[in-house]
Amino acid sequence: MKKIHKIIFSIVFLFVFSCENYIDIVPDNVATFDLVFNNRTNAKKFFFTLYGYLPGFADYNDNVALVGGDEIWTHQTWTAMTFSQGEQSKASPLFDHWGDGNRITPHIALRDCNIFLNRINDVPDMTQAEKDRWIAEAKFLKAYFHFHLLRMYGPIPIIDENIEVSEDIISVRIGRDTVDEVVDYVVSLLDESIAGLPSQIFLEGDELGRATQPIAAMLKAKVLALSASPQFNGNSVYASWTDDEGTPYINQTYDENKWQLAADACKEAIDYAHAGGHSLFTFTSSYDLADETLYKMNLRGAITDRWNDEIIWGQAYNPTTSNIQNVSFPRIDPAWVGQTAGQVNSYYSAPLHIAEQFYSINGVPIDEDTTYDYNARYDITPGDEANKFYVKEGYETIGLHLNREPRFYASLAADGVLSYDVNNEADDTSLFHVDAKNGGVSGYINERQYNQTGYWPKKLVHYKSFIANDSYTAENYSWPVYRLADLYLLYAECLNEAQGPSTEVYQYLDEVRERSGLDGVVNSWASYSSNPSKPTTKDGLRDIIHDERLIELAFEGHRFWDLRRWYKAHLVLNSTPMEGWSFSRATPETYYTIDNYGFTEFSIRDYFWPISEADILANPNLDQAFGW
Repeated sequence: MKKIHKIIFSIVFLFVFSCENYIDIVPDNVATFDLVFNNRTNAKKFFFTLYGYLPGFADYNDNVALVGGDEIWTHQTWTAMTFSQGEQSKASPLFDHWGDGNRITPHIALRDCNIFLNRINDVPDMTQAEKDRWIAEAKFLKAYFHFHLLRMYGPIPIIDENIEVSEDIISVRIGRDTVDEVVDYVVSLLDESIAGLPSQIFLEGDELGRATQPIAAMLKAKVLALSASPQFNGNSVYASWTDDEGTPYINQTYDENKWQLAADACKEAIDYAHAGGHSLFTFTSSYDLADETLYKMNLRGAITDRWNDEIIWGQAYNPTTSNIQNVSFPRIDPAWVGQTAGQVNSYYSAPLHIAEQFYSINGVPIDEDTTYDYNARYDITPGDEANKFYVKEGYETIGLHLNREPRFYASLAADGVLSYDVNNEADDTSLFHVDAKNGGVSGYINERQYNQTGYWPKKLVHYKSFIANDSYTAENYSWPVYRLADLYLLYAECLNEAQGPSTEVYQYLDEVRERSGLDGVVNSWASYSSNPSKPTTKDGLRDIIHDERLIELAFEGHRFWDLRRWYKAHLVLNSTPMEGWSFSRATPETYYTIDNYGFTEFSIRDYFWPISEADILANPNLDQAFGW
């Protein structure tokens, strides 16, 4: 490995803050490290500062992956919408996480991780066992921030230690390390971290959200899966992107063994997760509910049931889940037709192609299902007896909204689709339904409060969040940064790439499907697909696993990164129309006309963020991102 780089800092300008307060040790609020680390109370404040650098994963202003791709469209002028339309700039990069003047500052986080690791053993009134745990958590966070930068910027400088301000200017001007070097470094940090972390959280009231062995092991699996994926594994597009010695930043030789390393890491993470008490979520109710309702709620609850056992890493109580619910929530109670006071905004809109990616009721793509009338999917069709727990009987909707898998109805609200919620939780035969046409309870209100495409990501809304009188009340939940279904599907992907289809690949893939009422992939394709042998080949099963990830993890911020690591983003996101139904129309015949509300744009250069021109000029040893 190359020389491990350091990062510069200045004590004079360092303000130390935590989730609670600034450390008010001296009158001007500038804390010297001797004071910070002279007792446990101050050291604890500094320690929790490290967690404070994490982005708000449920906040679309922090997490570009929520809205910066093609899963969500909105008429709002958010930065992420500008980003998704290809308006990135090296003069002033959008979602710039490289510098120190932005909302998210990983390099400052790494500086503080290094300070903490260098000084924590100076604290006199702590046991070594407690110090060791905090050290393990700091190493986990240090690994995470490197991973965060790696996904955004590709090859990055490894920040192992800080540089004193007395160092010469040449030492400060550091360059990128190769992707393989960064991956090796992050994995080594995580191995050290895992050894010192608890298997699970026991003091739930105080510690939920802090690092555990399952969390660190899953991060390790994700790092190695990224390294094995086409974006970074033998990608010849980047052959000319080299350091001063001519070494490509991204290796130019495909290495299949990387998939096996990733699969082994996934299995290790699964073992840690099971040992730590994690399992796939299943919804329980004291009421007599139909299987169809329970299947829907299994997936919704995996996201919104606070600290449920499926969540491996959740972000502790986060008020922004109220915000994301507000924009994802369709109005469904007929009593509130046309009202605006205290109402939800509802402008988080899923485009038509996302609605079409979900499977048929038989668990295969709708354009492969030999029993599904794909060509008639846009025809106006009333809800019927067979779909009575999914779509309002007799309501004039379209074929696309009928005979779909439970995850379609769990993830999306759409015209005519029923919504299980607190209003009628005791009786799933009398649920409210979406009426998305103009004049309907869920339809257009004003130029701000409406859904453009006709599809709401209902999956992100807790079923106990509600609208009443002139108020909206959200049931906040812990955002699932990592959950077990994600890990199962990642293991299936890595194992298929390493060894091809196998009983074990099917096992983990099918466990996720069966939780939502679907048969296993082999039986489903053999019985209903026009390509019945698809799951029996590595290429065919790869396509199935990719689709499973896009469906199961929809709207959670994974599609954005998966399309990049699969090196599909330039194919899927370039000039992609964001289509939906005609929200301003009032009748089924006019509403069900496809409108195009815009396009996403993506080129090869967009796989990596540009570093601002100012930072490049300040450091001649730092190469600009490929294509910029």
